[in-house]
Parts: sequence; C-alpha cells; structure tokens
Amino acid sequence: MKICIALVAVIAIVFLPFQSTVFMAQDAQTGHGAPEPRAAGVQWARGEAAPGQAGSSPNMTWHGGSVQKGTSVYPIFWGPSWGNAGFVGDKVAGLDAFYDGIGGSAYAGTNTEYTDGSGKVTSAVTRVLDATDLSKPANNFNITTPVLAEVCKIYSKPVAGAYYPVYVDSPRGRAGFCAWHSAGSCNGIPIQFALFFNLDGDAGCDPGSPTGSFQSGGSTHTNSQGLAAVANVSGHELSEMLTDPRLNAWYDSSGAENADKCAWTFGSSLLSFTNGSRWKIQGNWSNTAYSGNTGYTRGCINGN
Repeated sequence: MKICIALVAVIAIVFLPFQSTVFMAQDAQTGHGAPEPRAAGVQWARGEAAPGQAGSSPNMTWHGGSVQKGTSVYPIFWGPSWGNAGFVGDKVAGLDAFYDGIGGSAYAGTNTEYTDGSGKVTSAVTRVLDATDLSKPANNFNITTPVLAEVCKIYSKPVAGAYYPVYVDSPRGRAGFCAWHSAGSCNGIPIQFALFFNLDGDAGCDPGSPTGSFQSGGSTHTNSQGLAAVANVSGHELSEMLTDPRLNAWYDSSGAENADKCAWTFGSSLLSFTNGSRWKIQGNWSNTAYSGNTGYTRGCINGN
C-alpha cells in the first residue's frame, strides 16, 4: 500500500552539530516546546569514525530501557525526485522488497539475544505502508527536528512504537554520515524514526560489489549502487532501532550500538532474505559471539 502527498513547506534551520542539539524545538503538531531528540547509531561514512569498543570489555550492556520485540515499518520518501519513474522502479521498489523480506530472516535474527527483562528482540518486521511527499526536503539533517516534523506532518496520529524511516532525495554533501536513527513523538504518541540520504555515486557510503538483487513485477532486478548503499545503512539503523529504540537500552561504554560496532565489516558477501532478495549488509555485534570468540570478525555476526 502507498499514500502520496505533494506539499510545499519552508523550514528555517540553524546549523548545529549533533553534540550541540539541546535547544527547544516546536512540535509541529502540538505547538509545545520539546527538547531536540538526539541522533543515535549514526552510520558514519567510511573513514569518518571507527566502531567504538572502549572500556575493559567491548561488550554492550543494558541501560534499563525497553527493546523492540518486533516492529511495523512505514517508509517515507521525501523529495521531488521520488516522483520519477527511475527512483520508484529502483529504490522504492527495492526498499519495499528489503523491508518485506527482512522479517524472519537470519540477519534480523542477529538482534534477538538482547532483552529488557520482559522479553527479547524478535525478528518480526513488517512493512505496512509507504508514503511519498514530493515537497523539497529540509537542508540540514545534522539536527533531528525536521525529520520528526516530516513524520508528524504525514502521520499526525502514528502507530505507537512503530518505525518511520525517512528517505530524502538529497545527497549527503559535506555531511560525514550516511544515516541515523532517533526517537520522538507526534501528538504525544511515541515513535522511532530515521534519516537516510540519497547515496547514488557516494563512495563514502558504498558497501561495494556484489550489490545483490530483488524481485518486483515478476522480474529479478540487480540492485543499483545507490540502492545497495541505502539498503546497507537501512539494515544498520533498523538493527539499532530494535535493540535501542528509545536510546536507553543496549550500547557499549563508548555509546556505540550493535551495528556501530561492526560498521563497514562484512562476512559473507550477500545475505538472503525470506522473499528471495539478496543484500550486502554489514554485521551486528553479538555479546555471545564475542564472549565465545566467534563471528566472522570476533563479536560480529550477520546470520550466515
């Protein structure tokens, strides 16, 4: 299913780095001031930052927050380019296949050792509905407020606890990151959300070949470079959203979440999802694998 809107909005944004985003932002739906949600699990471009493994043990610890015991996904495609057939046939169709196949996959199962005391993360991931907004995206994603406002604009009454990944058609430009995830609320309803750039031709966010494939319209499609790149970081952010949805659950002593700790490391070249699609996705950290001295790199697993 898909909904499509074409709205024009102008958002004035002050440039601030992630470490300084502690101002009061207006909630687009309620008008009440709220702290700027922080970005977590930032997928840094190659060479921008190393996986964090500080402390006497690199294992992650639980900080008392809830984990996501399954999730519903509502992808949002933001920007005029999402009206182009090339974008739709490549990245929209590909990302739909990605989210349709990841639930129940061995890759999604790499997150399931993490618990909050009332239950573990599960591999149950379901794509429910796409939304397309052809208005021009904001021009600064070093802060999270514009992305949360976009989610709330489209879903004033979102599903509590659901995941809303926002894909803009803008390249990352001088930003040192490929994606991030965060948590906030729309009209008091708590949600998780994420930001992804258009990574066409972006060597800093490219997982490299082989790129994989997906099925759509009765045909098999080879993943383009841009689709392969955004799918890789989509796996990264989804895994971290499942294990640290409200930014207070699982991370290590340096603040790195499970996908951060295995960033830009790959085991088997391609991972197979339940719908037959194939993807090149970096692994996720496993405390169990590290303690058992296993993983394709000690502590990193990808389900193969």
